Amino acid sequence: MVLWLLRRDLRRRRAETVLLVVAITAATATLTLGLTLNELASRPYERTRAATAGPDLVIEPGATGPEALDALAAIAARPGVTGTSGPYPLLFLDLDFGALSSRVVVQGRDEAAVTIDQPAVTEGGWVRPGGAVVERAFADAFGMRTGDTVTVNGRALRVEGLAVTAARAPFPNVNWHLPSTLDVWKGGAIWVHRDDIPALAGTQPISYNLNVTIADPAQAPLFTRLPSGEKDTTFRGWHVRRWQDFADTTGRRYGALYETLLIGSWLLTGLAVTGVAGIVGGRVIAQRRRVGLLKAVGAGPGLIAAVHLTEYLLIGLVAAGAGLAAGWLAAPVLFRPSVGLMGTIGTAPPPAGLVWPVVALALAIAVAATLGQVLRAAGTDTVHALADAATPPSRSRLLIGLSRRLPVALLLGVRINARRARRARLTTVNTLITMTALAAVLTGAVQAPGTEDLGGTVIPDVGGDRLRAATVLLIVLVCGLALLNTAVTTATAALDARQPLAVARSLGATPAQAGLGLAVSQVLPALPGVAGGALFGVALQRFFHETYGPEPYAPAWWLVAAATVVLLVVAALTAVPAVATARRPVADALRH
Repeated sequence: MVLWLLRRDLRRRRAETVLLVVAITAATATLTLGLTLNELASRPYERTRAATAGPDLVIEPGATGPEALDALAAIAARPGVTGTSGPYPLLFLDLDFGALSSRVVVQGRDEAAVTIDQPAVTEGGWVRPGGAVVERAFADAFGMRTGDTVTVNGRALRVEGLAVTAARAPFPNVNWHLPSTLDVWKGGAIWVHRDDIPALAGTQPISYNLNVTIADPAQAPLFTRLPSGEKDTTFRGWHVRRWQDFADTTGRRYGALYETLLIGSWLLTGLAVTGVAGIVGGRVIAQRRRVGLLKAVGAGPGLIAAVHLTEYLLIGLVAAGAGLAAGWLAAPVLFRPSVGLMGTIGTAPPPAGLVWPVVALALAIAVAATLGQVLRAAGTDTVHALADAATPPSRSRLLIGLSRRLPVALLLGVRINARRARRARLTTVNTLITMTALAAVLTGAVQAPGTEDLGGTVIPDVGGDRLRAATVLLIVLVCGLALLNTAVTTATAALDARQPLAVARSLGATPAQAGLGLAVSQVLPALPGVAGGALFGVALQRFFHETYGPEPYAPAWWLVAAATVVLLVVAALTAVPAVATARRPVADALRH
């Protein structure tokens, strides 16, 4: 019985079912993007570390030349060390590629593979005399390809290949520094043949680093400490980087992007709940008489509630699958945060740790938006349901006295909202979330764009570019879903207000006043939404934006203009059903 009713209901209301799927899919897809970004920023480092036999520690002494080699010779004998590779010569030079230039860490390597820190070549081949292998994120930022020519310290080198490593953070956080100093700067990284190092060095002293593995990689942060817990003075002035440092740097690199997507998923979840609630409200209105008929022929409240809830849970599961697939496949295309690492996002099934939160969100949206309305419909008196009558609004002498003095259109709008107070609150929430997103974007737009200072070249911040792309994507989703919600809400309001407006017209209201009253009923609850959204959006952006000093707010007229546009859109979307309602003959409206 439940399945039969469910199948008939889905067939009869296909457009509404599609709208429900779209609303929930948008929220789950954005949540998937946020959670997938976390996978992109963390899991690929683990995979890269495993694929390249990444070291637990990368150690570079404060000295250079033979003194550095002598200092590194004693590392292999330290307690807990299980293996080493190197020492490898290091140079900190400048690289030119066309009109671009950058600081670059140059490491000398042998053609033979090693068992600790063997960079994974993703394009081309490994080092050979006269050539260079470029770290893939660096090559991507500068547009380098295999076969190109770069100039390092005045010497031309052919790009033999592109590679990724777990022994340095991806571009631009490679910790370029002057020999024997601790201050670090941004730049790129390349590998060259060890025999090319003397010619490239010129007069610069050669530094060295050593890759180390230890018995317990989790204890890498304690490697430079004595049993007493104090720092070992042996490493004073040295660069000692743990694998955890590289993993943390990669994660922090995309922290703002991750937060943006998660906040966006919260906003879209709120819109999805209001949208689903609006659609469900319209379905409940349309099904009120059907509920009465089912109860009249013997169906109990439990059966009616089970049919409706099963329908919405099924829709939620379908939307969860669609949103999960869309977010999982779109994340690497949209943001590409793992270009400097090895990742399989989009090419393998999503992990269970990502699937369950998305499914839970979709089902929570479906239940939260439908449970109350479904239970109210199921518990409605049979005669009342067959009469298809709305619940009378609560009466207040003061409000009645004030409303009597209002213009006719405003009076009708206020009383329509009093009759359907829940729908008015949904309109407020819808505009609140929309304006929050717009205000946050406008506030972020006045912030100075980030840059990467690479020495000879200043380029836009790569992470900032991805953050802007994510913001544009989110604002498109938010505005699109908000438009959908508004259209559904206004259509539902027009359907429900047919008879009250017809009664008002029979008592002397003109068609224009009736149509304008319907429009006012949607614009009035939108006013506090846009006002609150403007303030909350600015506060939200400021709270989550990492700052190191005072930053400008969006001009007030920007926010006023955005709020005006939101209100005009609400009014425009209401105009169509309002005109249709106003043109309908009074007798026809009262007959149904």
